[in-house]
Amino acid sequence: MDRRLSDHPVPGAPVDFSFKCINSVEDVLLEEPRQGLRPLKRCEDGKLLSQALRLNNNTLTDLKGFGETVEKLLGDPTQLSWIDLSFNDLSTIDSVLTKYPKLSVLNLHSNSIKQLSQVDKMSALPNLKSLTLHGNPVEGERGYRCYVLSVLPQLKTLDFSAVTKQDRVTADVWRRMNVRPRRVSRNKDQ
Repeated sequence: MDRRLSDHPVPGAPVDFSFKCINSVEDVLLEEPRQGLRPLKRCEDGKLLSQALRLNNNTLTDLKGFGETVEKLLGDPTQLSWIDLSFNDLSTIDSVLTKYPKLSVLNLHSNSIKQLSQVDKMSALPNLKSLTLHGNPVEGERGYRCYVLSVLPQLKTLDFSAVTKQDRVTADVWRRMNVRPRRVSRNKDQ
């Protein structure tokens, strides 16, 4: 038997807490996940085996307790690669999301994120390939798409739209025109 398979069993279906009127992340532990087409799988200790977590279409305003809740919920949180937090009321991108290095899909569309600088936190996620932010006030900021692609050049899709070669060229030009290099202060004694 392949040792890797016994160490990391094949994950089950996404853990789906969408449309549950969840006000705080901790409330997830009081709910049963929705049943989908594929059955949920559990570890011997009862924790769920999944790489995907759906918390969309709730009333979350922050991610306080997210890390602790995911630890209690999932058998191997380090394998989390897909998180859907769309259609909530999040005003910031919590840095707790950067604790999941395998995260490749993050849905944050239709929230209340206003500042482009919030995207900077996601640069700590080298495997992030798909990000959605449309439907947030930040989408109306000048240079929105170029900024996001300059901070997250590894993205393959942004807002459900493929990132093209031309998008990358435009983002690179935008970055060179808008990001000032840090000045190095020179000591006169040298």
